Amino acid sequence: MSTAKTERFDFPEGRVLARKYLIEEKLGDGWEGEVYKVREIKTGIPRAAKFYYPIRNPKGKTLIRYSQKLNRLSNCRIIMQYAHQDSITFHRQKVDFLVSEYIEGKVLQACQDEQPGKRFHPFEALHILNVLCRGMETVHNLREYHGDIHSDNIIIQRRGLGFTVKLIDFFDWNGSMRENIFTDVCDLIRLLYDLIGGAKRYAKMPPQIKSICCGLKTSLIRKKFRTAGQLRRALQQLPW
Repeated sequence: MSTAKTERFDFPEGRVLARKYLIEEKLGDGWEGEVYKVREIKTGIPRAAKFYYPIRNPKGKTLIRYSQKLNRLSNCRIIMQYAHQDSITFHRQKVDFLVSEYIEGKVLQACQDEQPGKRFHPFEALHILNVLCRGMETVHNLREYHGDIHSDNIIIQRRGLGFTVKLIDFFDWNGSMRENIFTDVCDLIRLLYDLIGGAKRYAKMPPQIKSICCGLKTSLIRKKFRTAGQLRRALQQLPW
């Protein structure tokens, strides 16, 4: 079988891989590969494992870049912690996978779908954004970026009056670091816009929301916010 044809794994629940990992459930999939909740057979520890489609991981380079990035960001609480890498043979091909901590919680989009009207209250949405900005501020200060922030790449867990959030699935883009960081900022603001209900609700939003969203106009956003830190400081100074 050619490498180009392997773009699905669909490992069933209960399958054992590499004699080490028990598949418990599929968590999601994307352009690069598929993510599963697995359990280490020897230790019983739950992990997340991302299996890369061979065509998206030539000579293991994609996994290596991703692993190195997670390692550089190991002190960032918003980022899942890298554990190790491994490989299996699937349809006569080597398939690399990255093993990391398993994050309890729900994908943010699923959480939003459970809310009345499938949207968050504006103040609650701002609070979620503030938590994300605090985490991404550390990432940007390290001259790194996420590259693909949206509600399917965020795991959220309610804790008392607040939220714990984790970002998954980084993406590498060509271009300058400054522009990639600014893209993160635009993605964060777009996330707020979507959390409060998008275009159907935006016109009736309070001025505090509109002062952050800027009508999603990139030129206006660029004048006000270039990093997650600048956006976080603006959120904390909002009058209510």
